Amino acid sequence: MRELLRKNRRRVRQELGDAERRKFFSPSAYGEYQEGVQTIPEYAYGKLIDIGCGNMPYKDILPDKVTQYDTFDIERRVPEVKFVGDIQNMDMIKDGSYDSAICIEVLEHVQNPFKAISEVYRILKQDGTLILSIPHLCRLHEEPYDFYRYTKYGIKFLLENAGFEVLKITPRGGIFCFLGHQFSTIFVCLFWHIPILKQLAFLANKWLCVKPCYLLDKIFDKNKLFALGYTCIAKKK
Repeated sequence: MRELLRKNRRRVRQELGDAERRKFFSPSAYGEYQEGVQTIPEYAYGKLIDIGCGNMPYKDILPDKVTQYDTFDIERRVPEVKFVGDIQNMDMIKDGSYDSAICIEVLEHVQNPFKAISEVYRILKQDGTLILSIPHLCRLHEEPYDFYRYTKYGIKFLLENAGFEVLKITPRGGIFCFLGHQFSTIFVCLFWHIPILKQLAFLANKWLCVKPCYLLDKIFDKNKLFALGYTCIAKKK
């Protein structure tokens, strides 16, 4: 059963490749899209690098003001990845190369986040913008490369320590989204290898789990004490 779920989870990532389609996979994905991903078109511009790009789910939502889209990841999960390496040492990229950068759900997998953020700072131009998403409430994943969880105070310190000016930190999701994500991962992936059932499971999950859990967090956790994670906008001073 565990191996079936693991294989189907990979299929889900491949088939729901972009952020628009992926948002209804789980309450966590929906919260990330509503309160995080939708900030990308607002702040992304010029020559942009997607750090930890995976299969590039955010490429299709980039605005016209992004003039160049480059990608960086620890491995080449799709052929189009431009740079393969470690975010803690991006020495193949020159100082001040990019106007903006996105780094979505990457820092929890980095052993030295201070070094990683310093590298992002280095490759950005003066007044360059970083769009960063990090987890706060999250189960273990991609083990053994799962090292940290961040509070809003921790991520603010991390960014300012590197020299960034923090413009905005937005919490997303909550305890209901967290629990709903665990259900969605099992329920949807259980049927994803069966052509007709997978669409029915996905639709049922959307209306019976994704949207209700998101709404419950909006109602009962207005102070975001159990935030699933944060989206941060920062500028290189």
